[in-house]
Amino acid sequence: MKNSLNRLVPDGYTPYQGADTIIKSNQRKTIPKTLSKNKDKLISNLSVLFDKLSIKNGMTLSFHHHLRNGDDVLNMVLEEIKKRDLKDMILAPSSIFPIHQPMVDLIKRGNIVKIYTNYLNGPVADAISQGYLKDLCVMDSHGGRPRAIESGELVIDVAFIAVPTSDKDGNGNGIEGKSACGTLGYAISDLHYAKQKVVVTDHLVHQVTQNDIDGKYVDYVIQVDQIGEAEGIVSGTTKPTKDPVQLKIAKDTAQLIEELGYIKDNMTFQTGAGGTSLAVAQEVKKKMLIKKIQGSFASGGITSFLVEMHQIGLFKKLYDVQCFDLEAVESYKNNKNHHFMTASEYGNPYEDNPIVNQLDVVILGATEIDLDFNVNVTTDSHGNIIGGSGGHSDTAYGAKLTVITTNLIKSRTSMVKEIVTTVTTPGESIDCLVTERGIAINPKRQDLMAKLKYSKLKIVSIEQLYQQAMRITGVPKNIELEKRVIGLVRYRDGSIIDSIYQVRGQSHEL
Repeated sequence: MKNSLNRLVPDGYTPYQGADTIIKSNQRKTIPKTLSKNKDKLISNLSVLFDKLSIKNGMTLSFHHHLRNGDDVLNMVLEEIKKRDLKDMILAPSSIFPIHQPMVDLIKRGNIVKIYTNYLNGPVADAISQGYLKDLCVMDSHGGRPRAIESGELVIDVAFIAVPTSDKDGNGNGIEGKSACGTLGYAISDLHYAKQKVVVTDHLVHQVTQNDIDGKYVDYVIQVDQIGEAEGIVSGTTKPTKDPVQLKIAKDTAQLIEELGYIKDNMTFQTGAGGTSLAVAQEVKKKMLIKKIQGSFASGGITSFLVEMHQIGLFKKLYDVQCFDLEAVESYKNNKNHHFMTASEYGNPYEDNPIVNQLDVVILGATEIDLDFNVNVTTDSHGNIIGGSGGHSDTAYGAKLTVITTNLIKSRTSMVKEIVTTVTTPGESIDCLVTERGIAINPKRQDLMAKLKYSKLKIVSIEQLYQQAMRITGVPKNIELEKRVIGLVRYRDGSIIDSIYQVRGQSHEL
């Protein structure tokens, strides 16, 4: 079966039919939130908990990723699975990082056979790319994951929720304690809808004064020595790039946004935490200051740079699903206009008005972009898994103006392809591509082309960018992938936008 992007979809799965068609034609299904009936919730250790919950073969366990590459909680659970030699387990962590390397052995041994996640890189991504996972790796977006959980499509048996500070009843937050990571927005759907919910903390207090985690949903609480490594949890101070090529891209991007009329009072804005994205924010900041513009809000994963823009009055509010650095954690702790939001409030397509749908402008990156403006941030050009949508397809769909920024050429490889290796975000959601060698506007946005008619920016077609790159790099050889599907890229509504294939030359008996 093929979908509208001409990508192969395994039988039994719903193919992608287009963002507007699917989202408007589906009705949101809901199941009741699961309240706890336990009065005595404290459990001494994971082994006792596994016995008490009768965790057995084939169960689905979930985790959140606010501790990022400092997370110890998922690894603790993996160790208990290994000790008990539990088989056919399904994991649903919102993201997977290099620190989760212990999962590789359990995948190869058949302890873990299927994974639902939004993003993964490192050894686990490599093992899945090489075909070791028995079943599929299903990759959702940050908004698609809560949709799947809240609709009852993804049924979680036990949710393990890492909480930097908790009381004995499970009320908790991420702003206090040695493992403070800020908001805990990706954990809330698990907290509300999993069959059993376990808070794991390394800072147990008598009473929590500010709650992100509501104890009435929590079944058990475990205190451990350490839920995470501080240096892996936060990234310190995030800085814009100093690379001259990327600085040119950033400057052109800000000029493009201004010429299209989006730098205005009450503008809403989101950008990532990467160097180029922050450089774009830096250039937007300059223009807002010159024009004395005050925006309505900035959103997403919040960085120190967005905190600074808020503090000097460029944005009235911050909406935060995840803090990326210590300054963001501190701001969330002390600033009443720095607001917590759940992943569902952020990007769930069946929310009444998710934050992504309120965005004027979003700045996104790309591993590859093709002549139809389809974007890949899931695999590299050889088909190896290196990331995932995260909020990419959510924000691209919701924002009025979606801008992709990337070097045209990196390491003598063109970022513009005839066809991307893997579709993460469909071209229908992408409006502009900004490179150091020119700016391409999606032909479907003739309204934007009209506004840029007299622009001094270098506006070219995406075909022209591709030809420029080919003259420099030469036409690349086609990459052949194995026939075996190892993963699925799901659109935010649950339909399949693409399949991920095992990398060639890596065939394993399963």
